[in-house]
Amino acid sequence: MAKPRVTFRWQLRPRGRQTPALRRLAVAALERLGAGPVEVGVLVCDDATIRTLNRHFRAKDAPTDVLSFPAGFAQPDGPTYLGDIAISLETARRQADQAGVDVERELKTLLVHALVHLCGFDHETDGGEMVALEARLRRELIG
Repeated sequence: MAKPRVTFRWQLRPRGRQTPALRRLAVAALERLGAGPVEVGVLVCDDATIRTLNRHFRAKDAPTDVLSFPAGFAQPDGPTYLGDIAISLETARRQADQAGVDVERELKTLLVHALVHLCGFDHETDGGEMVALEARLRRELIG
């Protein structure tokens, strides 16, 4: 069976090579979520970009840490396109500093959160199922 495919677009970049580790994490999380051979796009951007997305798609005029945009459509020449994720590197840096962790760990945490959303879970409506699943994935895959 084909593995999930995760593509990153970096508007901003932290120090070091983050893409390989984040891609491995995303593929492992999607496999554990039973997503099958899917594609996901990830944009790592600044606060201004994510604020625009948040305003346009959620009517919230403020930056946020991560957004997910489920798609779930079959592509004519490839696997199902599961959806897109946008992560604000600026917000991730602030949250990492507040939590006393490095930015790579915070990016991984946000990525797992968004992937669980793309797989159909919603912490606002599911009675804690997503929170428990996400916590398990973080323990198993991030440490």
